Amino acid sequence: MAAPPLLLALDQGTSSSRAALYDDRGCPIASATAPLAIQYPADGWVEQDPMAIWESQRLAMSRLEQSLTPEQRSAVVACGITNQRETTILWRRSDGQPCGPALVWQDGRTADLCERWKQEGLEKEWRVRTGLLLDPYFSASKIHWLIQNEGAARRAANQEDLCFGTVESWLLWHLSGATRHCSDMSNASRTLLMDLKRREWVEPFCAQALLPTSALPTLVPCRGDFGAIAPGLPFAGVPIRALLGDQQAATLGQLCLEPGEAKCTYGTGAFLVVNTGRTIRRSDAGLLSTLGWTDEEGEPTYCLEGSLFNAGTVVQWLRDGLGIIETADEINRLANGVENSGGVMLVPAFTGWGTPHWDPGARGLLIGLTRDSGRAQIARAALDGIALSVAGLVQLAEQSIGHSLGELAVDGGAAASNPLLQAQADSTGLRVRRPAHLESTARGVALLAGVQSGVIADLSDLVSAQEQQTESFNPSMGTEDRQAWLKRWNDAVARSLHWHG
Repeated sequence: MAAPPLLLALDQGTSSSRAALYDDRGCPIASATAPLAIQYPADGWVEQDPMAIWESQRLAMSRLEQSLTPEQRSAVVACGITNQRETTILWRRSDGQPCGPALVWQDGRTADLCERWKQEGLEKEWRVRTGLLLDPYFSASKIHWLIQNEGAARRAANQEDLCFGTVESWLLWHLSGATRHCSDMSNASRTLLMDLKRREWVEPFCAQALLPTSALPTLVPCRGDFGAIAPGLPFAGVPIRALLGDQQAATLGQLCLEPGEAKCTYGTGAFLVVNTGRTIRRSDAGLLSTLGWTDEEGEPTYCLEGSLFNAGTVVQWLRDGLGIIETADEINRLANGVENSGGVMLVPAFTGWGTPHWDPGARGLLIGLTRDSGRAQIARAALDGIALSVAGLVQLAEQSIGHSLGELAVDGGAAASNPLLQAQADSTGLRVRRPAHLESTARGVALLAGVQSGVIADLSDLVSAQEQQTESFNPSMGTEDRQAWLKRWNDAVARSLHWHG
């Protein structure tokens, strides 16, 4: 009797790469990880070595494959790729060599360029066509910077030997043995180069970014036949059937399949995504309209998204920067040791502010300190700061769609923190739902690959089983107290903006 089919997810994140196996119900079977270094060469600059990104993913795949039984390995029927989005890589088509560093999504070095483009009156058309704002977060200004500042990129562009890609495109290039140069529509919708409605590249925007159209990847649906993993690599021969940006994958992994359903992922940053179905919802309040995923024909499900650049980084800073905790888990013990933060507030704008302020000049702030403030109060303020940042996004999303979200599905590493999720429920007034397995990103792209390969008939069949395995956090704070808390928070945030101290 043949072993039940298994689905492989490659999850390339900002600080590590994972390879994970799932069954056809989306239950995790096995996984392996490999770390990935980040460089901060100047204030607001965040970059990685493109080859290190690929090597990290390959190592995670190798570790996973070596841990499997022969039966498990032969049962792997399809692969999906999910990835940190907006991170921008340029390489030579002729030999696959990178033309400079990968500029990570958090990188803010192009703030002046984006400001110049705004002064030139370019933002309105860009916003209408892409659903995004002119901000260093997205790929267009990063491409411009690389071509202007990296001689190798400029030479490759002049010789028509340049390839541009976000991380899924870079991984697919290597996994396919340099035979596929594609970008899926969910990742492409984060570049500032794709028309959201028509789902095609916008050539004038590419020209503004100095990018020759010959360097563009082929635009493809999120589901399809993207070749197979090349000989000589771990999992050689496994067909690649899905490509999906990490936040869209987490939304799918949480089975937010109906319009109005929402999830928040707490990873390096925090990302609220609301399913808006076939409709592109527009926001005047700094939320982004984005493509969630497509079917095999490229028919889209759209989303509304709020992006915060710092969540898990706050806990890392307490551990590695301040040294007030030794392990990430210790923050929960400290935070639970006090009733509240004693008036301390931590605004986590370490690398600028995303939604709704879009201020790359903002910086983090620790405020409200007294002689009674200690490690526990700061730990509590750190978790509160993440929750309050997300509460602001929830408020804007509810205004945009015209009704309460009702509940919020959560995932990502920091979602293991009970005090964080209680603060999230209290600050939003929503029921917060945590799944049994926090890694929804890899699960989402595995499920999409499963649908494409015929292993899964319909994702909605999985909803009832998932609901039985969730834990809930309900608000314990009254409306008046919540509003007073949010007012103090907004005052603190205002002080962090446009900070050029």
